[in-house]
Amino acid sequence: MRANRLLGAALVEANLVKIEDLEAANERLLELLQSDAERQATLLGVLMYEKKVLNEDDLLHHMIENDGIGLIDLRTYDVPEEFRKEIDLASCWATWTVPFDKEEDYYFVATAYYLSPAVRSHWTKQLGKNILWFGTTLEVISDYLEKLEADRNKPVPAATARS
Repeated sequence: MRANRLLGAALVEANLVKIEDLEAANERLLELLQSDAERQATLLGVLMYEKKVLNEDDLLHHMIENDGIGLIDLRTYDVPEEFRKEIDLASCWATWTVPFDKEEDYYFVATAYYLSPAVRSHWTKQLGKNILWFGTTLEVISDYLEKLEADRNKPVPAATARS
């Protein structure tokens, strides 16, 4: 919730949404949270897909221009096995963020919620201060995490017995 609240404030401050649109989206978000629709309970999703008051391209452009972060499409990135195995899916879903690589002392992190200080703070506490942030879409994060969950839920083949 804190990530959504701080994201909303940042979106208003950046003039990407109006305060009245944010208030309506927050009301809808609370409804989603009460209905066990956790994965749909994202402020960005409500603003973009339900209320249609925020364009994701405008948000990504704002992050590039104002925050100097790059963009990543995880569908085309070969994420190392260590990240696929050790990633905390609950934290990723809650923050719409995925650590996807590490080079020396730097972590590479993709997020749709970069404008939320709470999200950046959470991952800085988890990984340390050496983070290279990349913006991405809700769809990319969702597709990646759903695929990762499906891979984790696949039955492990039994070892074949030797005679």
